[in-house]
Amino acid sequence: MLFNKISLGGADMKFPSIPDKTPFTPLVVMELAEDTNEEAVTWLTSRIKDTQQSGGAELMIDRLTLDDNQDPKKENQNIFIVGASRERLLVGAEDVGLVKEFNDGSMRGFTYANRENFKGFQGDGDNFLSMAECQFIVKHELDTLRARGETHVPGYPKIRLYPGKSVVRRIQSKGILVQIFPLHDKEELKRLSSMWYQNVQLSFQPLDDIRHYFGESLALYFGFLEYFTLAMVPMALIGMPYYLFDWEDYDKYVLFAVFNLVWSTVFLETWKRFSASLAYSWGTLSRKKAFEEPRPGFHGVLGINPVTGRQEPVYSSTKRQLRIYLVSVPFVLLCLYLSLCVMMVYFSAEGLVLGLHDEEPTFWTSLLLYVPSIIYAVVIEIMNRIYRYAAEFLTDWENHRLESSYQNHLTLKVLVFNFLNCFASLFYIAFMMQDMQLLRQSLATLLITSQILNQFVEAFLPFWLQKRRNKRVHRRSGKVSPDQELPFDQQVMLEADMSTYLGTFDDYLELFLLFGYVSLFSCVYPLAALLAVLNNVTEVYSDALKMCRVFKRPFSEPGADIGVWQLAFESMSVIAVVTNCALIGMSPQMKSYFPDSETQLILVVATVEHVFLAFKFILAFVIPDVPRHIQIKLARVEFESMEALKKKFCVMKRKGEKLAHAYITVIRNLSDH
Repeated sequence: MLFNKISLGGADMKFPSIPDKTPFTPLVVMELAEDTNEEAVTWLTSRIKDTQQSGGAELMIDRLTLDDNQDPKKENQNIFIVGASRERLLVGAEDVGLVKEFNDGSMRGFTYANRENFKGFQGDGDNFLSMAECQFIVKHELDTLRARGETHVPGYPKIRLYPGKSVVRRIQSKGILVQIFPLHDKEELKRLSSMWYQNVQLSFQPLDDIRHYFGESLALYFGFLEYFTLAMVPMALIGMPYYLFDWEDYDKYVLFAVFNLVWSTVFLETWKRFSASLAYSWGTLSRKKAFEEPRPGFHGVLGINPVTGRQEPVYSSTKRQLRIYLVSVPFVLLCLYLSLCVMMVYFSAEGLVLGLHDEEPTFWTSLLLYVPSIIYAVVIEIMNRIYRYAAEFLTDWENHRLESSYQNHLTLKVLVFNFLNCFASLFYIAFMMQDMQLLRQSLATLLITSQILNQFVEAFLPFWLQKRRNKRVHRRSGKVSPDQELPFDQQVMLEADMSTYLGTFDDYLELFLLFGYVSLFSCVYPLAALLAVLNNVTEVYSDALKMCRVFKRPFSEPGADIGVWQLAFESMSVIAVVTNCALIGMSPQMKSYFPDSETQLILVVATVEHVFLAFKFILAFVIPDVPRHIQIKLARVEFESMEALKKKFCVMKRKGEKLAHAYITVIRNLSDH
């Protein structure tokens, strides 16, 4: 295969050159099913190549040419590489609402006509767009490739097409399109890896470079992970001497609980300001939200969309609500009940082991005390993962039209179960058994065991499996060392076999549970924050490793914040206020002030809780989510846009008045004659 080379987004990348065809940079790979009808393949590729005026995507697409060493019978022949001309990408940047830095330093929506006034645009704009942005644009153009007069997919009369609806999403939901993913840039990936995780050093993550390669949403996750880790350092520093000197003195955990309450509130409020600064510098804070298309898996009877007026599948909201409240909600409640049953089995085992130790205390029985907690922690992780698959199945079955609605319902299901499954035993020990020593032991065991299991399952196991796949591909291609560069077609096939990154959901969920362990009960076990810091440091490196070496490159997703997870963390911090105030009320120090009146103690604790909640909400109100200087910049851009619109309207009005005056003059002249 011949190769040419161009510069894209600051990085040189090789791409295939097809004789008698215009060469282009391969950005995206589309894999169709092996048995796809050739008529459908021809129709799809022609629609992708057609000009926008004729309803096409105006992109470049070619079938991947396999190396002579590969057996065509064993490899899928329906793999295509997709790219676009530089001018098409710049026009597409305007279509997707890309926000870039203007020459005056402000962030403005990019327009092709005004392209030379944007910072960094030189010549024909060769290095203006990053490769991640180019791939996002190509994906957007493919997703918005709409059916015209076709009633069905050529070669598949049973697969109907609806006018104005996405062709790519339709064939993806029907299994014709197997997968679509962006290609890695090997040179850029090596540079990012060396700055990010290959050299262990105490430094901040290269968030701008992560955003440049993977997009804003993933960069915001790593930014939140780093910010969360740094925010826990004060908790860890205070917790270490607290653990060493006040291990058995529960009277003094009141002060640590108060600090815990203030910390959780300040951390979340300052994070919102930091994320707003990041989003502004990346051009996503002021970016307009695009109209959301239906999910690929959405199905229904043919009807009219009341918003667009187009024909498309519609599904009764009444049926969906019935599925949610008559099936999904009872199923979730059943799972919660089973989780509580497992918890009671754990307590029975804990009591049995404790009885054995009390009868004959030895070294082995003292070790045996930790066995029920370790087994219970493993069972919790297994139950969480099984429930996750059940929750995804149920949410799919509910048939939500939009991806945002699907994610909100899935998140709610998973959070409710995970919260109860992970924390129910701790609440029971703290407030029913009131055994602080057992609470500390259970918290430590759950925290450490879950961290070890997550690191193994999410990072090391996938990395080992991918390493084995890499070795097989290199042996098949005749390469001795895994570090040797593969031919282009072999590299595409290798990336096609990589695991697909399913988004930041599981990563945020892990941090959410970790935040719960630290904010809810760390006053009883002060080392929780230190263990969380150590976990997050290793999490940075393991997550970076799996993003660069294990998974396919994900498409860039614009994001201005961490979305629904901000609300989830804030809800956890409210629960932490109630929990810590209750723990303060249960301390011997507080009980000594009210030896004869438990009612007064409860009233005092409730008052303190309300004071802290009021303080939390006042602090959230006083600290603005967006820094003042960014608010001013956004307001100035909005003001200038309004002024430009008024000026344009006045010019059009004057032109209209001149035309009207000229028209009247012509009419008068004609009437005189």
